Amino acid sequence: MRSNKRYWSERVTKQSNALDLEKGVFILEDPKKIALSLKMSAEMSDRRKAGAFQSAMSMLNFYINRAGKNLAAERKEILEQAKGELRRVFNRE
Repeated sequence: MRSNKRYWSERVTKQSNALDLEKGVFILEDPKKIALSLKMSAEMSDRRKAGAFQSAMSMLNFYINRAGKNLAAERKEILEQAKGELRRVFNRE
């Protein structure tokens, strides 16, 4: 039986109060597609408390940090590249 306390981060990524994320966004293979999906989610949200860029980047960082050592090196690299793409799609280079 899974403890709610143990898997709170899973609940946050699935049911974020700030962003309605596209299903499977963090398992996409293309960093640009991840960034565009996060951008769309952030811009469409009327519940976020910060700007769209900050909300999108925060959700991406949250996912990377919570996955920690369980995140495969290849997957982490794709997600790190998505950070750069996110900066580009928000013109924050």
